[in-house]
Amino acid sequence: MSTIEHTDVTRRDFIYIATGVVGAAGTALALWPFINQMNPDASVLALASVELDLAPIAEGQGITIKWRGNPVFVRHRTQAEIDAAKAVKTEELVDPLARNANVKESDPATDENRVVGGKEQYLIMMGVCTHLGCVPIGNDGDYAALVDNVKQGGWFCPCHGSHYDTAGRIRKGPAPQNLPVPVYSYLTDTKIKIG
Repeated sequence: MSTIEHTDVTRRDFIYIATGVVGAAGTALALWPFINQMNPDASVLALASVELDLAPIAEGQGITIKWRGNPVFVRHRTQAEIDAAKAVKTEELVDPLARNANVKESDPATDENRVVGGKEQYLIMMGVCTHLGCVPIGNDGDYAALVDNVKQGGWFCPCHGSHYDTAGRIRKGPAPQNLPVPVYSYLTDTKIKIG
């Protein structure tokens, strides 16, 4: 008689375990649509990175693109702009750090540390003033390079008077930091991927 009782208990245990497994699987399947809807949609994933061909940007020209909802300044700098940026000693800077996501956090804000891949003619940086998030105006400010009495490079935030030089470094005004350089890499000599 003890053999029959033992067999019933084993069958009962199996039924309980099987019911629990089926119930857990059913709950997971019922919850999946709610969990899956929290994933970012295709438009958000598309903004995670942006590819840009730099070839059409003429020397001395700057464009603004949008990445992750923020403006990104892309400037093809002239030799005068590069020379003006290289002439600045880091001791003169308000913010001595490069603020470049592509170099070490502690690297100094030299012109070389504000560009990527040794392509000093192209400056890519976020177009948001580090003071209160305004968008600075290009080819303006006290630290733009002056060529034939025309300002080249440099940025000025008219909201509170922040002046950035031809490498996007804060030089004057209330902004506490240089304009940050986002993560980007060169796919070809003239094509970059931001993000």
